Amino acid sequence: MDFEILIAGTDANAYYMARCYHEAYGKKANLLGKTPMIYTKYTNILNVIYNDKIWTEQGFLDAIEDFRKQHPNKKILLISSNETYAAFISKNKDKINEQFVHNYPSIDIINSLIMKETFYKTYENSVLDFPKTIYYDCSNPTKITNDFTYPVIIKPSNVIEYNHISFEGKNKIYKVDTQSQLEETVDKIVKNGYKDTLILQEFIPGDDSYLFDSVVYCGKDKKVKLISFAQIGLQEHSKTMVGNAAVLINGFNQYGENTEMINTIKTFMEDIGYQGFAEFDMKYDYRDKKFKVLEINARQGRCSYYISPLGYNLVKVLVDDLIENKPMDFEVIDKEVLLSFVPKGVIKKYIKNEEFKKKALSLWKKGVVNPLKYKKDTDFKRKLLLLRRHVDYYKEFKNGVWKN
Repeated sequence: MDFEILIAGTDANAYYMARCYHEAYGKKANLLGKTPMIYTKYTNILNVIYNDKIWTEQGFLDAIEDFRKQHPNKKILLISSNETYAAFISKNKDKINEQFVHNYPSIDIINSLIMKETFYKTYENSVLDFPKTIYYDCSNPTKITNDFTYPVIIKPSNVIEYNHISFEGKNKIYKVDTQSQLEETVDKIVKNGYKDTLILQEFIPGDDSYLFDSVVYCGKDKKVKLISFAQIGLQEHSKTMVGNAAVLINGFNQYGENTEMINTIKTFMEDIGYQGFAEFDMKYDYRDKKFKVLEINARQGRCSYYISPLGYNLVKVLVDDLIENKPMDFEVIDKEVLLSFVPKGVIKKYIKNEEFKKKALSLWKKGVVNPLKYKKDTDFKRKLLLLRRHVDYYKEFKNGVWKN
């Protein structure tokens, strides 16, 4: 069936979804973005439409309607690369023309996941396990009292609001080692305009190799079709990227067996009636031998591309389900693959877990997956950009704000 694809966003996530489309169908994807971003600015595998009004709900709806009018009589697969556009799509399902096809859960479900306070409180009695958490109301600052042992993690509950403010020293996530550091960090966030809740959370012990990633796809019938389970060896260490996997291996787990947690994820997603892609961020807690869920992204994550070379092209999965109406059985994606955004030298120097490092270097010889490096994307400026990024990673890990 002939169809168009419109990806909302111009970040790294949007790039690899465009890459998936190009790999599966040999065509350029259409991207709708607010401003140019480096990974989708220099490329020859996609077309970008810029519109500075799409960060508002009505501006977004107007923009996708304009696109629809330019492509009459075709199905249009609509994909978001971030929570903001995913929420716009979900909230306006009844307003968006049926020419668009998309797979997102209800706005209530999306809000329950992207608002961290709501997430932890809503699902505290579910089948999932979470780190010990308290909530700090920035609209009514008070003395901070807690019984945590340090370090303590600080992160915004309202990611969308937090992303709209900027200040010197702003981090995506903070790890503090003392009560005074905790108070100073919270005070700085409050004074710079963030008025929602902050999440104060125990730091689960262990280096980056205790982190895990799971990509989940729930069909339009609200049944889980695909689940991956990958151990992370290294996360990004720069202030804006902490929490994103830099190196992971799917089908590899040093800390026990995956089946129980995979079944838990499947049960949870079907219990809440989820639809579409999601990504689970988890950390294994060796103290009680449980996987603690840190967050669930209501979309594919920045590193979710790794399931594509294993035979599960993310765009084709959506097309098969939403446009071709092909039946899909439940599958666990357990084949091994190494994903790395960073060069081999960073793996050798900064991965602390020697067993993971050895496995990663062994898989590197067989072929490493980088979502941003695509042989058929031959733009010269892009090649220079990726080369510079390669060098910058050494600086970022040397000077990174995040330390294991």
